[in-house]
Amino acid sequence: MNRRRASVLCAALLMAAATTAAAAAPVDRVVVRKAERTLTLMRGDDAVRSFPVYLGRAPVGHKQRQGDFRTPEGRYRVDARNAASRYYRALRLSYPSAADRAAAAARGQPPGGDIMIHGMPVSLARRSLLLYEGRDWTDGCIAVSNAHMREVWKLVAVDTPVDILP
Repeated sequence: MNRRRASVLCAALLMAAATTAAAAAPVDRVVVRKAERTLTLMRGDDAVRSFPVYLGRAPVGHKQRQGDFRTPEGRYRVDARNAASRYYRALRLSYPSAADRAAAAARGQPPGGDIMIHGMPVSLARRSLLLYEGRDWTDGCIAVSNAHMREVWKLVAVDTPVDILP
């Protein structure tokens, strides 16, 4: 191989490595658009990846109380990671916020909790997972496919802000 060809190949490999490293760098924000059923990983103003999501069984509106099957709306943070969840990997969100607790208390109702971004239930056979696709099925969480959850898991760290929009 001549020198020019070798330097072109070297430059291409370096660019590919830089692109792969950039894609693997943590994101600084997650945006969930409930109406569009999407979860978008953001780095600054740039969308890094976007995935389809499944929401709570009653997804319209902000979560009001425990058991209402709504996915909350607002700004939260990832406050824990659980690789041994009942669902394929789980990122716990900081719901309920102080405002969520106060609003629920004013109604005399518990606000609920344990809102997660997670994959599919781990106890199901692969064939049974097809029952979950194409419909909202969680109790208020944000679910993605297991393949997409692997990417989210790699790119989203504890304390990352999560904006859940109507």
